[in-house]
Amino acid sequence: MTELLAPVWLKTGLDCPEITLEAVVDLLGVLSGSAVEQTPVKNGRSVVNGFFRLDQEEEQGPVVERLEQELRDLFALYELEPPKPTYSVMADEDWATSWQQFFTPFALIPGLVIKPSWEEYTAGPDEQVIEMDPGMAFGTGQHASTKLALGLIRACFDRRAVESVLDIGTGTGILAMGAALFGAEQIVSIDNDPEAVRVAGENIAHNKLAGKIRVSGDGLADLTGSFDLVCANIIHDVLVAMAPTLAGLVSKQGAVVLAGILQGEQEKNILRVYKEFGFILQEARYEDEWVSLFLVR
Repeated sequence: MTELLAPVWLKTGLDCPEITLEAVVDLLGVLSGSAVEQTPVKNGRSVVNGFFRLDQEEEQGPVVERLEQELRDLFALYELEPPKPTYSVMADEDWATSWQQFFTPFALIPGLVIKPSWEEYTAGPDEQVIEMDPGMAFGTGQHASTKLALGLIRACFDRRAVESVLDIGTGTGILAMGAALFGAEQIVSIDNDPEAVRVAGENIAHNKLAGKIRVSGDGLADLTGSFDLVCANIIHDVLVAMAPTLAGLVSKQGAVVLAGILQGEQEKNILRVYKEFGFILQEARYEDEWVSLFLVR
């Protein structure tokens, strides 16, 4: 019998000028499918680290080749030379703790603070706190799409009655936990990544919200019933592909919050596709190149 090798992580470091940071972070997130860490900007530069999961060290050659080509293409848009990446291999058990020094408490939206378990924080009189450790799943809240989505989820609760919520691609469970704190009593969170399901479940239990949130690896087609609010922070192409199934899970007077969408053509296409299923735009919020949409029936 062939012995299975423990996975390792290829850590790559990029010393980048500030103007390129958002694009580099997004690129590393897409290529690696995992979290990205960024040091504070100093003298107009920041180090961005990406983490690529490898089943064996020999797999790093194609990963390095693709990354460096993508960097050349990206930096050509800025008419800049790409940074020379540094590489190191990390054991699987060391991955999830390597970036902890960069994750400190912060206000995700007014009145809602995200804090890691290893940091102390005293909430103000009008603040709620989510304590979470992202582990190997995406979604600590620093990314613009997460902030925009949660802001619109809060706006939805302010404007209409919401008891049931579906969170598609839950990641660390941050949107689901926000919805629970805003007042939802029944929340279903799904993700096709088993690691995300595990991490989200731990975060939800740690925040004593398991009574309101059920998290699983169910597929969208496996779900039944309807929800007052469906939220999905994914990417444009997936949001388009799932539109017919997603629409069937929204109640007659329900709403959707969609994020992970780029301004411009992606935004216009999402609005066109979801209009075919009876959704109209209630509000759009923007940050950098990202947009999040609040649609209602």
